[in-house]
Amino acid sequence: MADSLRYNRRFDRQARITSLFKPRLSLFALALFLFCSGALAQLSIEITGGGGNRIPIAVLPFTGEGAVPPGISGIVRADLERSGLFRAIEAPAGTPASTETSNVNFPEWRSRLADALVQGSVAVMPDGRFEVRFRLYDVVKQQALGGVAYTLTKNQVRATAHRISDYVYEKLTGERGVFSTRIAYVVKRGPRYELQIADADGGGEETALASFEPIISPAWSPDGRRLAYVSFESKKPVVYVHSLQTGQRQVAANFKGSNSAPAWAPDGSRLVVSLSREGGSQLYSVSPDGSGVRRLTSSSSIDTEPVFSRDGQFVYFTSDRGGSPQIYRMPANGGEAQRVTFDGTYNVSPRVSPDGKSLAYIARNGGKYQVALLDLGSRQVQILTDSDKDESPSFSPNGRMILLATVVGGRGVLSAVSADGRVKQRLTTSGGDVREPAWGPFIKE
Repeated sequence: MADSLRYNRRFDRQARITSLFKPRLSLFALALFLFCSGALAQLSIEITGGGGNRIPIAVLPFTGEGAVPPGISGIVRADLERSGLFRAIEAPAGTPASTETSNVNFPEWRSRLADALVQGSVAVMPDGRFEVRFRLYDVVKQQALGGVAYTLTKNQVRATAHRISDYVYEKLTGERGVFSTRIAYVVKRGPRYELQIADADGGGEETALASFEPIISPAWSPDGRRLAYVSFESKKPVVYVHSLQTGQRQVAANFKGSNSAPAWAPDGSRLVVSLSREGGSQLYSVSPDGSGVRRLTSSSSIDTEPVFSRDGQFVYFTSDRGGSPQIYRMPANGGEAQRVTFDGTYNVSPRVSPDGKSLAYIARNGGKYQVALLDLGSRQVQILTDSDKDESPSFSPNGRMILLATVVGGRGVLSAVSADGRVKQRLTTSGGDVREPAWGPFIKE
């Protein structure tokens, strides 16, 4: 009985929000579509573990970048180091800023053990905008690998720097970078909850929604333009779909009982949500505008936390139908469910990797709640984290990293771990309790 009660408090998201944030619910909700600066929520990133065989790279100060604070080169350097795949080589003191056409002293940089080098420039254009040019060099082969020129305004400095980081990352690793993607998370400061949107490095944060009632379960649409989430501003959990471009939102699920755990289909045409409209929590399909509701599961247990497979053919979800919370899989339109996790008595919050080959989830391991990774082919399970109160894992769109929430010193913080467990990061904020992370998709330009 005690274990069952623990499960009901922790596993069912709308019920366990109380234990996560311990909110003192007010009488009035503040639902503000602010999308303005949230400086107090600024995240800083500490790399607590690094991968082996990192690529040594020098990113030299760009000529003229003082005109576009905070500059370009520092953001690029920090992006690459944060990935865990690069090691920054510092330029000697007094090294002058360079341009993309400056001659490269390859023997000198090779003596400093650099394998790659980036240099560039920033110039003011007649219309007041700026032009950033850069070039990437292979120091070992002593040749240019390419470069790009971007036109930008002052408020596009961070976005441009992230694009340069993505270019360098892809050229040197062969896989797409995620520095230009965004993350969503919830911060609680005092009685106020804020749904924050930030760059993948935690900078450029904005408040999409603020309320004196809990906000949970943000889920990005496949095109990155909308967020589905659960808000308690009506004194009950209601699923909303929120346009990040216009700030407008619509109700996707507001039925009797609880409405929770929204998950987008890969084509963005529908959501799967957990509803208790007919009794216990079961899974339903619904359009983003709230129409076309159709029941997918019919069990006497709790079915929740759905997520689609990458091809849209299946839905993974958490259920206690076997006596303890485990992860199951069923056809996307409903049907017989098959159990997926078998190690341990508590496995929840499934997330499918972008390549569809593995499943991240939260496992109870020796009394600790940690991020586990299941290889869906070999059935091998690996525990990735060494913390003890993890939740809400979310893959980066290239599958390299997993964002998660955990507890440090009694306060919720965001962390990240690489899919191989070698690189660990901690994302901290200057104030508040941080929870419910979700990593957004690649944005089509």
